[in-house]
Amino acid sequence: MKGRELTRSRAIFILIACAALLALIVLLCSEPEGGGLDSTEKRAAYLASLGWEVDASSEEHRAVLIPEELDSVLRQYNALQKQQGFDLERYCGRELDCWCYELASYPSGEENVTAVLYTCKGRAVAGDIHSNALGGFMHGIK
Repeated sequence: MKGRELTRSRAIFILIACAALLALIVLLCSEPEGGGLDSTEKRAAYLASLGWEVDASSEEHRAVLIPEELDSVLRQYNALQKQQGFDLERYCGRELDCWCYELASYPSGEENVTAVLYTCKGRAVAGDIHSNALGGFMHGIK
C-alpha cells in the first residue's frame, strides 16, 4: 500500500512540475505588448492597435542615445512616458531606435501631426503623438 501512495505522490509531483515548466515556456516565448516591432508593417500595426493610422511610407528612422542621466527636459518627457507604462530611465546610457510617421488623420482634423515610437531590440519603450505646428501639442501614444 505504501508503494502505491509513493508512486501516486511522484506522479502528482511530476504533473505539477510539467505544468510549471509549460507555464514558464509560454511566458518566456510570448511577445510582450509592443514586442516584435522589427518591420515597418509591424510598427504601423502596433500604432494602429493604439488607434493611430500612420502613413507607413513616411517612416523616418534615427538612432537616439539616451544619456546616462536624464536632464530636466527628458525627465518631463519621461513623466509622459510613465503615464503610459513606459520608463526611459531603464534605458539610460543605451541607444534606442526612433521611428517617426505622419498620421493619416488626427481626430480634431489637425494636419501635420507625427507619431513617434521608440524601440529597443524591436520592443516599444516610449512614444508620443505631437503637432509640428508652432505652439502645437504633445501627448502619449496610448
